[in-house]
Amino acid sequence: MEFSNPTAILERQHAIGLTRTPNLAEGTPDTKRQEIARYFTDTFDTYTRLFDCLADDSGYYQKSIPLRHPLIFYLGHTATFFVNKLVLAKILKERINPNMESIFAVGVDEMSWDDLNDDHYDWPAVQEVLDYRAQVRQTVLELIETMPLSLPIDWDSDWWPIVMGIEHERIHLETSSVLIRQHALERVQPQPEWAPIRETGEAPENELLTVPAGKVHIGKPYDDAFYGWDNEYGEHQADVAEFKASQYLVSNQEFLEFVEAGGYQQDEYWSEEGLAWRTFAEAKHPTFWRWQNGWQLRLMTEEVEMPWDWPVEVNYHEAKAFCEWKREQTGKPIRLPTEDEWYRLCDESGVREVGESPANANLHLDHGASSCPVTRFRHGQWFDVVGNVWQWTETPTYPFDNFKVHPLYDDFTTPTFDGQHNLIKGGSWISCGNEARLASRYAFRRHFFQHAGFRYITSEAEAVQPNAYYESDRLLTEYAEFHYGDSWFGVANFPKTMAELALDAMAGKKTGKALDLGCACGRASFELARQFDEVEGVDFSANFIRLGVEMAEQGAIRYSLTEEGELVSYHTRTLKELDLEDTAAKVAFYQGDACNLKPQYSGYDLVLAANLIDRLYRPRRFLECIHDRINEGGLLIIASPYTWLEEHTPKEEWLGGFKKDGENHRTLDGIRECLGEHFRMVGEPRKVPFVIRETEHKFQHTLSEVTVWERKPARS
Repeated sequence: MEFSNPTAILERQHAIGLTRTPNLAEGTPDTKRQEIARYFTDTFDTYTRLFDCLADDSGYYQKSIPLRHPLIFYLGHTATFFVNKLVLAKILKERINPNMESIFAVGVDEMSWDDLNDDHYDWPAVQEVLDYRAQVRQTVLELIETMPLSLPIDWDSDWWPIVMGIEHERIHLETSSVLIRQHALERVQPQPEWAPIRETGEAPENELLTVPAGKVHIGKPYDDAFYGWDNEYGEHQADVAEFKASQYLVSNQEFLEFVEAGGYQQDEYWSEEGLAWRTFAEAKHPTFWRWQNGWQLRLMTEEVEMPWDWPVEVNYHEAKAFCEWKREQTGKPIRLPTEDEWYRLCDESGVREVGESPANANLHLDHGASSCPVTRFRHGQWFDVVGNVWQWTETPTYPFDNFKVHPLYDDFTTPTFDGQHNLIKGGSWISCGNEARLASRYAFRRHFFQHAGFRYITSEAEAVQPNAYYESDRLLTEYAEFHYGDSWFGVANFPKTMAELALDAMAGKKTGKALDLGCACGRASFELARQFDEVEGVDFSANFIRLGVEMAEQGAIRYSLTEEGELVSYHTRTLKELDLEDTAAKVAFYQGDACNLKPQYSGYDLVLAANLIDRLYRPRRFLECIHDRINEGGLLIIASPYTWLEEHTPKEEWLGGFKKDGENHRTLDGIRECLGEHFRMVGEPRKVPFVIRETEHKFQHTLSEVTVWERKPARS
């Protein structure tokens, strides 16, 4: 097979920039094999040549910024990534260089700005790393040439880790270019291939233009034809209120007004986190600005006279402070857009995916190795809706509904679901491959610098903060899965089964109001609301109730499940996928004690007490008083495995499971004694199985005995 040589690749770059991420579903296996080979060599060789921008070997070993490894790490890391993922996928049978693949494996993510890492590393020589990269290059090309290929290439394909490695290296092409830009000027040197754009002129006056209200539907299906990182998949939709968006990205000229107004010295414009960063960094202006008898701008390998019509490049804190200052100056509700609002702007401006010809946007290195004037690329009424520099948003990254992690890279996104990593949208001049697609979702710590700027909006609507939190408490996650997760070993979902059993028993009876007592995470409450007008879920545990409330209010809960040891999997469950989204308005959750219920819990046509009585500290009191809560003819349904433990119930309070007068006294005998005066048992007891998942390999299988009791008419 013939592969593109470096010279051909270089000529192609000068013509139209970097090759685009391939369609993984269309074409023939032979042409797709060649396309992926070109995509790999284009990426791998361009990344290697990026390091030609270092003036000498010492530049590889001195940190550009204290919060990152020196550049020698990043030269080796992307090659190591290929090997580590291919070994994990069992495509490669053995490693190429175990030492390299250990040294360069981890340590990529930026640290907190106040968490300096001064660890000493015994880095290999530059030529050793380049030789290693050459070995990896040859190995991957041999795999591309020889591996069986059938289309489409999807998550389960042996080809996925190869495309993953290419897209991963394209991310680092950009992040390493930022580190080179942050390096001491004497450590870098200009290169023709990385020449900046020289175009500049007068900065425009910015103007706010209306984006009409509308819906956004985002999230990729899992059979999408283009490679994606895990956070892009799933479903999300939202109604976006009308807002006004600045016609241009904020230019250096527009940001200068904030600097000259003392914006970096006035604490009231800065959030608490932003102020702490500004104080620590002693920031007085954007990090790439330099003062030398006039403002200069640091580019990758040189400093130039300030191009005032280029977009300013700042971190989130600086962008946010500018917006607060602008709000004070204008009296308008100025802020950054949310991710939803950015997608709404894309729709309104007519932005489409970047094709194979030079883009109508400063992306993919199509036009040069720097930003360009904010007036150059028009999209509808706006400019630079995509491209030039990334745009900070108000939205911390979060998972879409039906989010899953890929088993080959299960920590690509999940560590950022912490409320501290904000999404950037649109891509920069060097963003390429997956980065340049509209579906891409990259997020960085708010103090972090990328080739990133911003546009501002005005809106009367508050910026909605999504829930990115994954419940990790072991007991809560087990019960969340028990209520809303998968069925195991052919055993039906227990809360759903109990609700269905209850609704069958209520046939012909009034279904006005039900109480799900000991509701835990609330699945049975929602199921009962399919027919009941009103359902109240009560549980002693505030944490269980919190999950039920979260499901009712947001229609989704997220949790991580233990697989084995410290390994976990991530799950999102929604009312919509359970066909329960119309029931939430009829369900309310409360914390309460079944042995001491407040007076307002009364007037029920049904009380469901599933797996409750053997966890009560005074079950007899509960049973002897529950008739006061139930309407005549109403039902009490009790389910229990009768697992009496003194840690929950004092032995003298047990309803059964002991000898009485020399004979076996079972729990059902005790229930009859407590309920006989006010209830009659309907039908015979039945056994209902349930399974609780503890880990991937450990499950509890239990039988719960179910009895149905009808409230007798009160005696006159």
